[in-house]
Amino acid sequence: MYTTLLFCHSMLRWFVLGSLFYSIFIAYKGYWLQLSFTKKDNAIRHWTATIAHIQLIFGILIYMQSPIVKYFWANFATAVQNIDAAFFALIHILLMLVSIVLITIGSALAKRKESDRDKFKTMLVWFSIALIIIFIAIPWPFSFLANRPYFR
Repeated sequence: MYTTLLFCHSMLRWFVLGSLFYSIFIAYKGYWLQLSFTKKDNAIRHWTATIAHIQLIFGILIYMQSPIVKYFWANFATAVQNIDAAFFALIHILLMLVSIVLITIGSALAKRKESDRDKFKTMLVWFSIALIIIFIAIPWPFSFLANRPYFR
């Protein structure tokens, strides 16, 4: 079950990244060109947040079953010095939680804004900050914190 969850989590990250990039692109274009915030734009905002929340559920399930996390909490004094274990037990989960909170807040604020330009601007700012944090927190193959392959 753990490996299946890990595979799904790894694959779903591409949907999260793709939806965030697309949402940011739509928000940027809408803000600078002063477009109307359409039902399609609203659906993109909504689905970006939804995909991120689904990814969070997979992440929490993995966190509860991860042998790396279990090792970290069972051997905290020595494991905290292991960057790979510390990354997955603390850094990754905390940064990802922060980014999901930012996406959720940005989505909710954008939904409630009065003007179309403010809706786009809110999405652009909040989703962009979340994306930067996500890029830091993903264990890319080139990351110095922890590295994993692009696809599992």
